[in-house]
Amino acid sequence: MSALVEAKGLTKHFRIGRGQIVHAVDDMSLDIHEREIVGLVGESGSGKSTFGKALLGLHDKTAGKVRFDGETLPGRYRPADFQRYASRMQMIFQDPYSSLNPRMTVGEIIGEGLRLHSDLSGAEIRERVHDWLRRVGLEPDHASRYPHEFSGGQRQRVGIARALIMQPQFVVCDEPISALDVSVQAQIVRLLGELKSSMGLTMLFIAHDLSMVRYVSDRMAVMYLGSLIEVGVSDDVFFRPKHPYTELLIGSNPQPDPRIERGRETVAIEGEIPSPVNVGAGCRFAGRCPKVMSVCRTDTPPLFKVRDETGERRVACHLYADGGDTAPSGVQGNGGSNGGGV
Repeated sequence: MSALVEAKGLTKHFRIGRGQIVHAVDDMSLDIHEREIVGLVGESGSGKSTFGKALLGLHDKTAGKVRFDGETLPGRYRPADFQRYASRMQMIFQDPYSSLNPRMTVGEIIGEGLRLHSDLSGAEIRERVHDWLRRVGLEPDHASRYPHEFSGGQRQRVGIARALIMQPQFVVCDEPISALDVSVQAQIVRLLGELKSSMGLTMLFIAHDLSMVRYVSDRMAVMYLGSLIEVGVSDDVFFRPKHPYTELLIGSNPQPDPRIERGRETVAIEGEIPSPVNVGAGCRFAGRCPKVMSVCRTDTPPLFKVRDETGERRVACHLYADGGDTAPSGVQGNGGSNGGGV
């Protein structure tokens, strides 16, 4: 399976004055293959949305490269670049209300991309808009209504139709279910899965809910404070996490599932995610990790290849520097006052 999207050393920093730099995304490398959904998870403030926007050129890149379908994308987009890639890469935004123009009808919103980037006639655009309203579970006569007349779930369906009517090859879903009720979340996730199967879409699916991400994605990537810390097959990462942060993240979000061991203790991640301003050396999770070692405070771990009975994944943790499936025997956490023990 070939990679449709390749991020190599992608970095996005924001300068906020007085020499301070926000390390929103630092040296991230991730491949997304054709017809694959990669779920990107992590706490708020970890840089997930910034990474997704940098992939699409909505943020200028501080460093690194993004290749799309074999072509290296510009580090800073010009208007002509947005025009060129708009029909091939799209984004579904988190807030289904603020991302829709309240002065435009739903039909105008969904068909806007076709009016700007195609030679279709007005009648042909209306026909496609009506078709997409049906595909996302709405009615053609909804085209004449305005966003405020719809529920949150319906507005998100409008956002999905607006993005996918362009027939893009790659879609970034930036927490498309976080503002919705649980029952509506499930409906939207099922809809995206159906559209992925019927259209052969490639997606980056950003979300907080790990169980939803596991359900919809082929692979799961875990992000913490601007960096990737674990990447692997979704079920492997969810049921057999290896990085201490992934273990705590999943343990703090328990979901009823027959494959999860009964009576598993619920844990919480102590403390808050640190500030991304002027991040120092070492593992970024060291201050909260219950298994922290002295090397964690001085050396930033790369994404080590880790093999076990289920296959291979990548884990940015010094415990797996030998590539084995378990931490070296005898290794103990020595968190002390800054260890953030759990």
